[in-house]
Order: sequence, then structure tokens, then C-alpha cells
Amino acid sequence: MKLSVIIVNYNVRHFVLQCIDSLFRAETYMKAHGLGEIEVFVFDNHSPDNSIDYLKKKFKRQQHPNLHLIAHQKNLGFGKANNLAARRAKGEYLLFINPDTFVAEDTLANCLLFAESHADMGALGVRMLSDTGRYAPESKRGLPTPWTAFCKLTGLTALFPHSKRLANYYMGHLSALENNAIDIVSGAFMMVRNNRKSWFDEDYFMYGEDIDLSYCLLKEGLQNYYLPTPIVHYKGESTKKSSYRYVHIFYEAMYIFFKKHYRHSTLLLSIPIKTAIVGRALLTYVANQLRSAKKFLRPHRPVSHVRWLYLGQHRVEIEKLAWQHGLDIEIVEASESDFPNGHFEKAAHFNKHHFVIYDTDSFSFAHIIQLMSRQPGNTRLATFLPRRRLLLTGSEAFQL
Repeated sequence: MKLSVIIVNYNVRHFVLQCIDSLFRAETYMKAHGLGEIEVFVFDNHSPDNSIDYLKKKFKRQQHPNLHLIAHQKNLGFGKANNLAARRAKGEYLLFINPDTFVAEDTLANCLLFAESHADMGALGVRMLSDTGRYAPESKRGLPTPWTAFCKLTGLTALFPHSKRLANYYMGHLSALENNAIDIVSGAFMMVRNNRKSWFDEDYFMYGEDIDLSYCLLKEGLQNYYLPTPIVHYKGESTKKSSYRYVHIFYEAMYIFFKKHYRHSTLLLSIPIKTAIVGRALLTYVANQLRSAKKFLRPHRPVSHVRWLYLGQHRVEIEKLAWQHGLDIEIVEASESDFPNGHFEKAAHFNKHHFVIYDTDSFSFAHIIQLMSRQPGNTRLATFLPRRRLLLTGSEAFQL
């Protein structure tokens, strides 16, 4: 077995279904280029949406013998769940990947070829795009030293995003379009060699595990790398930053990291870190209260009508889905061969849409990602999986 892929899932069954579909397409590409097979582990952290039962219906065991669906009776957290699944993995390489992602057909092959040519590789990450096509800066990060953490906490990183000294948290001085040696690889997509019994420190529940592991690999004399082959990561860190829970867990994870790796600075750092947690939580609370007050004072503010554009060859199914869910979908019968520029064909006309829906039977995942990477960020991506009868956006799923 060449590659074992591990997905820790919690309550996002539609996302994980699309992620698995894209991985199996990538395996087909791998086999065609003599790179072997993959196995996929989905470790479910006691999801209330019955994710495992749902996936068992969609992926028949006899058709997918290398798909392993593991249900646990409690939420063990990100690190422990990954560790448990990794102990069962037989692949020469491991890929830890988030469920709210999908890969291009050539993603796994590109990563494996890079890994095989870099014997010093500790972990490998890729270029992650949001559903608007924007580059996610957490795709490559620097080591969160006390100075780097200070710049991040005080907002200096955001003010000077390309400074080597002030924006090292996201390594903003390095091109996102070139191979680069980096410090920290995101746990949303992290490829490693399968050569140890345990990977993630289980003291972290969520956030920080990838930083800790990346740093441990560096201390072992290995090098972490960034490869600009793109994937789509729908949610990522940024969507959590408006919640108190994110603020608390993220900065507590940073404090755990400092206690573990900068013991001599723990007392010095404890007060500013704790202050940052309370301060960010307070700002988040005030911002949420202001948003609530604004909604209360303007309760009848009109909501803009959502317009959709579908590109594909399943008109009948899309018409049924639009009627069933009350969606305003303009249908253009198209495929990758006769519509290679996707929604950029007649762009002036299509820019009026809020979502562009790409049919994954009519367009490859690679082509969809390539098109969205050209997109200015005004239109969001949706995908239609015809064999699943499923329309998926970054926040909603519509089942036919």
C-alpha cells in the first residue's frame, strides 16, 4: 500500500463524502502513473448526524474494500482520533486531511513524487483555497516563537502581511506559487512518512496539534515543505474566529505549545497569553452583541436574492433539485471540453450569480480548482455530484 489517508470527521457527512470521492479519483490517477493504491480511514468522533451509517450506504463494502469507517462513542479530539487510525494504517506514507476539503486528480501523485525526491521531508503541505478561490494563508506558517505569537496577537501580522519579521506566522515573505521549505504544515492537509507509532500530542484537543508535530519534526533534523499544488478547503480557521469557543481553544493551544517547548519563558508568557485569551474573548463577545443589536434595530432589512449558475450536463436533475428546494438556478449545458473557461465564458453576463455550480461528472476536480483559483472572490463555489444527487456549498447541502 502506497498511501493511507486519514480523515477525522465530526458532523459533516456531506463534506466527507465529496472528500472521499475526490480521493478515489486521485487514486485512479496514481494507478495510471504507476504510483500504487490508497486506503482511506474515516474516524468519526461521535457525530450526531449519523455520518458512518450515511457513508456505509453510499460506499458499499464490496466495492470499496480499502475504505475503513470507524465510529467512536465519544469525541476524542483531533489528535487522538488521528493517532488511533494511524496505528491501523499500512501505507508507506500517511495523509492527514480534513473532511471539508477536496483534492484534484493529480494532487496525491504530485505530493508523492515530491516526497520520494526529498529524503529529508518531515511533513508536506499544499496550497489551500477557500470556496471563493482565495488563497488560505495558513497553508504555510512559521514557527510560533514568542515574537511571532506577539505579532499575531497584536495584529502586526495582519498589518504587514509580507514582512519577514512581522508576518512570519504565515511566512508572508514566501511565494504561495513556489515550492518552499517552511516551518509549520497545516493539519488540514499533512503528508508524512509512516515511520512512527504516534503522531499528534493528545494534550491538544483541537488546534495546535499540527504546530506541535511540525516543530517536533524540525527538531529531529527533518524539513517541512510547502507544495503549491492546490486543493479546496471550504472552512478553515477563519470561519471559527467569530466564536468565543475558537478564541479560547486556539489561544489555549498556543499556551500549551509554549509550556511544552519554551519552558524557560512559561512564567513570562503566561500573563500576556492569558490576557490575550480574555481580551480576544471580550472583543468577540462585544462584536457579537453589536451584530445582534443591529439585527434587532433593523429586523426587516431585505435579504438579497441568491442566484445560482449551473454548468454541466444533468439538466433534468438540476431542474428537479431547484424546484424541490426553491433555488433560482440558471442552467448552462456545458462540459470541460466545450466550456474550458467555465464561468469565465461570457463573464460579464455570469458575474451576476452568487454561486457557480460545477457538475463533477462534467468537470474534473482539478479543472474546477484551477478555475476557482482565477476567480476574484465575488462568486462562491458549489458542486453537484450527480451520482450522489447532491448539491454542496461551503455551508449547505441540498439532496435530491
